[in-house]
Amino acid sequence: MAKQRKKLGQILVEWQVVQPNDLSDALDYAQANGKRIGEALVELGRCTEDDVAKALAAQFDMEYVDLDAGVIAPGAMDLLPEELIRRHLVLPMQQVDGRLKVIISDPLDLETLDVLRFRTSLEVETSIASRAKIKKFIDQVMAASEVSIDKTVQEMRDEALLGGSADALDAELDADSAPIIKLINLIISEAVRTRASDIHIEPMTDRVRVRYRIDGVCLERDRIPKRMQGAVIARLKIMSGIKIEEKRLPQDGRIKLHVAGEVIDFRVSTLPGYHGESVVLRILRPDSVMVGIQSLGFEEDDYQRFIQVIKRPNGIFLVTGPTGSGKTTTLYAALQELNRSDRKIITVEDPVEYNFAGINQCQVRESIGLSFERILRAMLRQAPNIILVGEIRDLAVADVAIQAALTGHLVFSTLHTNDAPSAITRLIDMGVKPFLVASSIQAVMAQRLIRVLCPDCKQPDENPDKYVLRLLGVRPGDAEGRTLYRAVGCAKCNNTGYRGRLGIFEMMQMNNQLRELAFNRGATKDLRAAAMATGMRNLVGDGRLKVLNGTTSIDEVARVTQAEGLMAADEVVETAEV
Repeated sequence: MAKQRKKLGQILVEWQVVQPNDLSDALDYAQANGKRIGEALVELGRCTEDDVAKALAAQFDMEYVDLDAGVIAPGAMDLLPEELIRRHLVLPMQQVDGRLKVIISDPLDLETLDVLRFRTSLEVETSIASRAKIKKFIDQVMAASEVSIDKTVQEMRDEALLGGSADALDAELDADSAPIIKLINLIISEAVRTRASDIHIEPMTDRVRVRYRIDGVCLERDRIPKRMQGAVIARLKIMSGIKIEEKRLPQDGRIKLHVAGEVIDFRVSTLPGYHGESVVLRILRPDSVMVGIQSLGFEEDDYQRFIQVIKRPNGIFLVTGPTGSGKTTTLYAALQELNRSDRKIITVEDPVEYNFAGINQCQVRESIGLSFERILRAMLRQAPNIILVGEIRDLAVADVAIQAALTGHLVFSTLHTNDAPSAITRLIDMGVKPFLVASSIQAVMAQRLIRVLCPDCKQPDENPDKYVLRLLGVRPGDAEGRTLYRAVGCAKCNNTGYRGRLGIFEMMQMNNQLRELAFNRGATKDLRAAAMATGMRNLVGDGRLKVLNGTTSIDEVARVTQAEGLMAADEVVETAEV
């Protein structure tokens, strides 16, 4: 009789890596989000990816490989094509007697093993390492061997010189020429590798500027010669399926590519300008919105309030903030938490950027009369439990959303306001009747994104700016026993000092006092004072906690909140609660 294989969770409990209650929480999280138990434990912070990889090795009686120990010989990566290594995240170790030894992260990925056998005509022997370390190793090795953008551009300049004139090269440079294709592919792959959210191709007077937006900040990457402008932009238009000849009007398109082993969508936008068309590629990574609620950056009290609000049967939950503040990611995380087979969820978005299994997603198409309002009225006849409205833009959409909330639906939406209390007055200013606002809104949450200090280079801040500390409401003694950190910069964070982002939040739950103020058209300052008196922590206060926890720097919180006009020193100091 075959020996029964131990379960992964059982192994981790036996090794005392996790506790039984951790395992129970992870099982609930995995079932709710369609995750494996190992993924759930890592996302909940109960163990590391290495712990899971070691347990998988024990479970399947395989060898665990520590990639930090330098176990892969320099020439081993040549045993497999780069495309295969990146797409399937597999590392070749050695080939002996017709057998290829490789490192994988998932022992149940039989498809990858079949592909390797078919492509190499060899028997495959597998070992295990964590997915994160495999990806990191591949990026490091491939980055070292890749031809850089700078080198490619220089080679093209050299070709022009060898040919006798730049005109000779210009005649050969078109959207389908090998140098242009190579250059575009390098730009895209480098942007993905450096965690960029956008690629900006911007024609200037004498050059074409390439910038990446990383963690919300634009960083200049390269300058492409002006003569390549037409070919570069035409190539991007071809890839995104938009009209090459149309240069007078803005256009939108999409690109889907395999990059670094992942299928990634790019939303492409062109805009005519004085020096030529500007092109922006928005990089849409599915994993960037499938982060789980606990990974958004909530403090424990706000997390509990958030869960309580999204599990109510009806009402409206609004998330506010400017463009790029993470509102969509927060709402998608809420939908993931609620996405069960016994609930019907419908969304109306403009545009639909990410697809989710089990959720009915509708895209606005104003050109054919398919507006927010029309879709909303139609979806109410579909008997949904939960509705997501991409944005409340006008009175018509607000009225339908409120009627849906009052007739037993849970409605999520976004609004462009600076803070949470302003959302109430904004809806009333739109023309929504105050009694409807007071009765339908369950909670409003404002948010911003702050950059997280790079763990590899952050250093203690021995002399923090006292003025900024005062703006953040940090009193003498608040930082006692805690270490404040400052950004430094290293190769791993592109010398910015930051890597990744988290949210800072302002959660305002409606209560009788706030509903009465809304009903009586109360001023924003009165709503804010009432909310703060009942336990709401403002954006500055949440940022202050993340500074004191060592998550970010005082300069970063000051940059984000001061830019929005949210910091007033006297008010912050008086209302601060740490």
